[in-house]
Amino acid sequence: MRRIMLRVAYDGTDYCGWQFQPGQDTIEGQLNTALSAMLKEDIAVTGASRTDAGVHSMGNVCVFDTSRDIPAPNVARAINGWLPDNIVVTESRQVPEGFHPRHCDCVKTYEYRIYNAKTDNPQLNRYSYHYDKPLDVGNMQQAADYMVGEHDFTSLCAVASDALTKVRTIYDINVTKTCNLVAIRVRGSGFLYNMVRIIAGTLIWAGTGRIEPEDVVQIIDGRDRALAGPTAPARGLTQIGIEYDEKLLTLKEECE
Repeated sequence: MRRIMLRVAYDGTDYCGWQFQPGQDTIEGQLNTALSAMLKEDIAVTGASRTDAGVHSMGNVCVFDTSRDIPAPNVARAINGWLPDNIVVTESRQVPEGFHPRHCDCVKTYEYRIYNAKTDNPQLNRYSYHYDKPLDVGNMQQAADYMVGEHDFTSLCAVASDALTKVRTIYDINVTKTCNLVAIRVRGSGFLYNMVRIIAGTLIWAGTGRIEPEDVVQIIDGRDRALAGPTAPARGLTQIGIEYDEKLLTLKEECE
């Protein structure tokens, strides 16, 4: 058996999230069906991030095991002919059998996009959240700076999260504005259920003056979901990518 890693980009608008659900259309379900048909064996992929319904990705990562001898780099080109147009495999490579996309250390990057104007833009409304009140990007950045580092993020994750620990590390958050598009880019070691969308909702509060940037300290320390901002809509969130140490992805024979 060989383990193949895929990087997958998708428009999540019409899907019930990444994770397979019986009777529902999901990214994982589409990949399983396409790979099983193409390789003529039962395939079940294992993903790095189980993005929610409506969330997009430019490079989620998954792996699957196969007994077929198709060259790993050719899988990406071949499988795209079996997938719908809104799911594209951008890369495929063989990785060590012990590589697991969720259990290996990595850096995950997400971006939340807000279209900040009085009227919506139909060309952007699938990939951004329309917010019609003025936002102070400087205040949003100051508030974001208080979120950087290792914290217990209980206040900034969904109550339904079943994570054993709510401690996560955020490496950086950058808030920028180009024309009417505000982008909140977050890099971290991992994220809790709805965490980035709640970060976005809390930064919107800072951008409108509902909270002061320094109030984020009390929000985090309070470890109470009710203290933080709302969960921003899924359509504004895009997973930019997931990066691993190259050593984790390299077969032993490639090093010799």
